[in-house]
Amino acid sequence: MIAVDRVLETIDAHQNAALSRLFDLIAIRSVSTDPAFASECQRAADWFVDQLHHIGFDARAHATAGHPMVVAHARSKRKDVPHVLFYGHYDVQPADPLELWTTDPFTAHLDDAEGRPCIKGRGAADDKGQVMTFLEACRAFHTLGEFPCHITILLEGEEETGSPSLPAFLAAHKDELRADLMLVCDTNMWDKETPAITTMLRGLLLEEVVIKAADRDLHSGMFGGPAINPIRVLSKIIADLHGPDGRITLPDFYDGVDDVPEEVAEQWRQLNFSEQSFLGDVGLSVPAGESNRSLLEMLWARPTCDVNGIVGGYIGKGSKTVLPAQASAKFSFRLVGRQNPASILAHFHDHVRARLPRDCRVEFHSHGASPAIQLPISSEPLSRARHALLQEWNKEAVLIGSGGSIPIVGAFKRELGMDALMIGFGLEDDRIHSPNEKYELSSFRKGARSWARILYALSL
Repeated sequence: MIAVDRVLETIDAHQNAALSRLFDLIAIRSVSTDPAFASECQRAADWFVDQLHHIGFDARAHATAGHPMVVAHARSKRKDVPHVLFYGHYDVQPADPLELWTTDPFTAHLDDAEGRPCIKGRGAADDKGQVMTFLEACRAFHTLGEFPCHITILLEGEEETGSPSLPAFLAAHKDELRADLMLVCDTNMWDKETPAITTMLRGLLLEEVVIKAADRDLHSGMFGGPAINPIRVLSKIIADLHGPDGRITLPDFYDGVDDVPEEVAEQWRQLNFSEQSFLGDVGLSVPAGESNRSLLEMLWARPTCDVNGIVGGYIGKGSKTVLPAQASAKFSFRLVGRQNPASILAHFHDHVRARLPRDCRVEFHSHGASPAIQLPISSEPLSRARHALLQEWNKEAVLIGSGGSIPIVGAFKRELGMDALMIGFGLEDDRIHSPNEKYELSSFRKGARSWARILYALSL
């Protein structure tokens, strides 16, 4: 097998060409949410197919009800090697508001971020730059004549809109996408010098509650007192969801919630993380979650229940003395471990109904649910990836959680039984989804080198 040092030398020798390719990709305005950019999403898919053909992959763009899915395959000359599936996305968020960008968002260029060179442009970090780190590693292996393992690549064009075409595509292409291990790059490092592997993703449960009472809005002077106010009912429902210690009061809510393994908890305690700075950056000062839990635990390893919006009564300027006929609220639950979304939803409905006065009615509107993902921290692939990252960064990779969700990881786990290595090289200040998005030049270069080391390590 080709020595990994030769692969790294090849990546380093072609950095300018790699950067030029990324700039060309960023110039494609593949905004998935806006139908006006549908042709640009197709162009991005075609661009990837062409690039993948040039680096030894059998690639094609598959039509879907939405934007195309790009699937590509490359086989190693060696027989007894693993088969990995790499996932990324080529679509981007809209660049609006354009007036807040310092330069054209789709004309990528090198800039400076606190003395560190960076690539600025929409999609530079989310997810075009991240995807290209993997492709540049593959390009180097192809240039030297041999892939270290069998590789399948899946790139979608609807991640930023919730991947609506993905479930049907996965169901129809299970056999083609089946592999030993999934690789995902749409995540962050701990800081600019410390790599990270994300092993926990919180699940998500979204529910809307509508409380209805009188058959019309009522004058509060004429009906206030005897007539029930849906806003007051809703307020009671919300207030009773949390106890004084910050814990959520739904029965059996914490079933399946385990404490963080001590090995991981100790690693988190050693991180250079300031709770005061984290909250201070958004104008807050006191953690508001469960008492006796660290802020990192709350973010990565503990479940939540939040109200994301409340509507009821008159909300225009001035006052209007009215008792509203209805009030509504939108709730989100972030789930962890082995929590069951269906069980939690049933208990939540019971919680609401138990606080419903006789003259009130309730409607529930579901907006989706997905369980949490918790990946094994003692697996052989993860151990090899940690060693590969240590070789590149000279620092141990931190095993971290994510407060957000990556539904694709759960879908592949459920449908194909595949675990994932979630390794990305983004930073918290990359301004993804915001004006002036950037990707560190070191993330781009060392990200490609890291993937080369990881692929090599997995194939040993």
